[in-house]
Amino acid sequence: MDLEEAGMKQTWKSWIIGLTAASLLLAMAACGQKKSGINLVEDDGGEKTTVNFFGPLGRSDPDSGNVAVSAQERTIKMAEEQLNAKMDYRTYMAEDHTEKTYDDVVLDRIHNNMDDLYLLNPDTIQILGEEGELVDLSSLENTANLRDVVRTANTVNGKLVAIPQEVVAYGLFINRDMFEQYQLDPPNTPEEFLECCRVFKENGIETPVGANRWWLECFVLAHAYAQLYNGGDTQEQVQDLNSGKIKYSDLLRPGFEFLQELIDEGYIDAKTALTYEAIDGEGPDFLAQKTPMVMAYWAAANSDALYGKPDFSMEVIGFPSSYGQMPVLSISGYGVNTDGENREMAMKMLDIMLSDEALKMYTEINRVISPSKNVDVECIDALKPLKQRINEGVYVLGSNASMKVEQWGNLCLVVRKLMDGASVEECLAEFDQLQQESLEK
Repeated sequence: MDLEEAGMKQTWKSWIIGLTAASLLLAMAACGQKKSGINLVEDDGGEKTTVNFFGPLGRSDPDSGNVAVSAQERTIKMAEEQLNAKMDYRTYMAEDHTEKTYDDVVLDRIHNNMDDLYLLNPDTIQILGEEGELVDLSSLENTANLRDVVRTANTVNGKLVAIPQEVVAYGLFINRDMFEQYQLDPPNTPEEFLECCRVFKENGIETPVGANRWWLECFVLAHAYAQLYNGGDTQEQVQDLNSGKIKYSDLLRPGFEFLQELIDEGYIDAKTALTYEAIDGEGPDFLAQKTPMVMAYWAAANSDALYGKPDFSMEVIGFPSSYGQMPVLSISGYGVNTDGENREMAMKMLDIMLSDEALKMYTEINRVISPSKNVDVECIDALKPLKQRINEGVYVLGSNASMKVEQWGNLCLVVRKLMDGASVEECLAEFDQLQQESLEK
């Protein structure tokens, strides 16, 4: 159910659409074909208000077996029936990297008031929230049930501008059998992680950490932002970052230095990782037990086509940090156009889609983390360590719309430069430049 990468050099936007698996957008949107004005809702002859919804694909074939689409559509059908309304799907998926990204099309459409409801990636949430193009959803009845992480990630200038149907968590997938073979415990801190890598390397495991060109920023995020998100003063520190009182480079330095050490020691093969797409590159070695650790997102542990059926005992933990094993979360979301023709009905429909009843159905079908604090789902044993940390409120955000400097995509691109030989100082200077540009706006 998780996405393909299309047009990788379309910067990180294609990657977010292609791999993060958040809501339907981050599960389906990287390749395919363009469609427009598709509405497969049967009309019973009565007059219904139509909400125009723009997303990466239209309603699915009932026989397609696409679980992700089915879960979303069931919540939409629930809203349609309760409100005697209908959802008109308008869609776009880029054919290849030469075409506009989904994000580019979303920005164009919302600037021209072409739709009412949108499924949005983190970068567009941030842009459109800053521009005032998205309705403040705080007034919806069911926002009272949201986890704090959703509010933190998708609040712009005090307004909650987007809400997802699932929260995506990234973790470190480890071969527990290999750890036990060398009498190692799953690492909590950067120091413990380095020691595990040393032991594996000394015992003939050439590359202890399987990597690709997309997800190494999770190490940087976990190490650098552990205190920011778990120290009790997140809002104050974000304000200081936005004002320039705190430099991003000061916070990010420990994370970049840690990743550089992993590369220098040969624990990560950075040059090879630069040629790897996510899971397709490093996945075979992990499944063949040639490398004991890889990075991936929650749903990869549930999918038999990815890491759902390993021939060993697998465990998914958080990334090493000063606060222990640290999950990295990324949040997408539905947003309502401020000037949409049917924005009031769009908000009513979205409120039903975000009810605990609807989210329970969605969560149980997709076996994901719900944005509602009242909805839980049993997960496989391998995911329980990661889930426990999230339930404890321990995490860092890979995307935070209240930060003036976008994190997830910028870190991905700058980390790639580190992998390709740039120095830590050069990478940090890039973030200083991004921060300066944000202050000048």
